[in-house]
Amino acid sequence: MKYNWILFDADETLFSFDSFAGLKQLFANYHVDFTQEDFVQYQQINKPLWVAYQDGKIDAKTLQESRFSAWGKKLSVKPAELNHGFLLSMAEVCRPLDGVVELLQQLKDKAKLAIITNGFTAMQQLRLQKTGLKDYFEFVVVSEEIGVSKPNPHFFQHALALARPQSYEQVLVVGDTLESDILGGNNVGLDTCWLDHGRENLTEIKPTYQISQIAELVNVVNK
Repeated sequence: MKYNWILFDADETLFSFDSFAGLKQLFANYHVDFTQEDFVQYQQINKPLWVAYQDGKIDAKTLQESRFSAWGKKLSVKPAELNHGFLLSMAEVCRPLDGVVELLQQLKDKAKLAIITNGFTAMQQLRLQKTGLKDYFEFVVVSEEIGVSKPNPHFFQHALALARPQSYEQVLVVGDTLESDILGGNNVGLDTCWLDHGRENLTEIKPTYQISQIAELVNVVNK
């Protein structure tokens, strides 16, 4: 097999990330019926914060608390408390995507596997325990812990320092986001595989491989 190491993104690559369901569950604890309209307003705040976070303009704490500041005022609850509740809810509602468990079983004896995510520590650990997938992975790199996020080269260099491959040619980065997973991998000279979920690539970013379902990764790594 060409690759000794496969570095997986987490959200929408290995795991479903239904943030509407997570938010609905969170706010039910405060007797709020969180609607689709509420979700649209939340995303108008949340999405630019994620872009700023990926660009290194704000830190994880700022992102996590800013997205809940309006709701915090409304409910007289600290934004940090709402954020913590949200991460717990997301770990509860999270499921592996179709084909992920079978894929990991096929790959585990052929290559070493790791997770590289711009997510948050509390959720990653809980999610791996709840889904029973923890033992498949050698390590998990979380941007919140190391202070930089994908696509920053330092993020990938941190992961490579943990993996210690004999050469970069033996490492494959797999993810669903061109601007963080694929661009980041490309920038440090790693092969990349974009999980497109049926989307078109409207950017200048060029992955080494492109697949529409995670199960197709077997064909890529067995080439």
